[in-house]
Amino acid sequence: MSLSAQIRNLFRYRLLIRTLLGPRRAERLLNRATFVISTGTNDMLSAYLASNRSTAINTAAYENYVIARVANYTQVMSMLGGRRFLFVGLPPMGCLPIVRTLIGTGSQRCDARLNQLAMSFNSKLLQLLNIINSQNHIKTSYIDAYTIINDATTDPNKFGLSEVTRGCCGSGVIEISQTCRGRRTCGDPTKYLYWDAIHPTERTNQLVADAMMDSIRQLYA
Repeated sequence: MSLSAQIRNLFRYRLLIRTLLGPRRAERLLNRATFVISTGTNDMLSAYLASNRSTAINTAAYENYVIARVANYTQVMSMLGGRRFLFVGLPPMGCLPIVRTLIGTGSQRCDARLNQLAMSFNSKLLQLLNIINSQNHIKTSYIDAYTIINDATTDPNKFGLSEVTRGCCGSGVIEISQTCRGRRTCGDPTKYLYWDAIHPTERTNQLVADAMMDSIRQLYA
């Protein structure tokens, strides 16, 4: 679902709770809610690199475009009552199984260019957070998904993992989402970093969620 569609849903939700709770209680509820913003991976991999956009616009310009959109939507959410925002950074995209397959790095190494792109995007996202934090009525926090997943990739034993280069479903190197239907799955998903060729397993999500809860607590300190 696009961010614009999610904003429309938020607007409708705000109207609904104002009807159910009254304006003051509804506003207080929104003010104390945590807005989690996790975006950029699909924009970079699908909307940009896998399309003709990458030949028409340079990478830095597209990064700036996505960051500007995030800034605009965050401003709209704050106008609708949002006060606490949790931003999730991009993971090491060059280590995704499907990237290893399509670019040809295989299980031996990640694609350094895509990882650099993720780090560049994350640095710009952090700059945006510094700007947002200058607004007294807004609090932000950041989840460093890149470091979490990169650490698990480079030292899987530390996290109880044994397979970090392929997904649990099918061949593990190309299947994504619906294409996993009817495919065999690995015997123990808790040992895998990825469920399919892009998406993480429940175990990986738990690693990110643990860091996320720490960051959420900071928003309410």
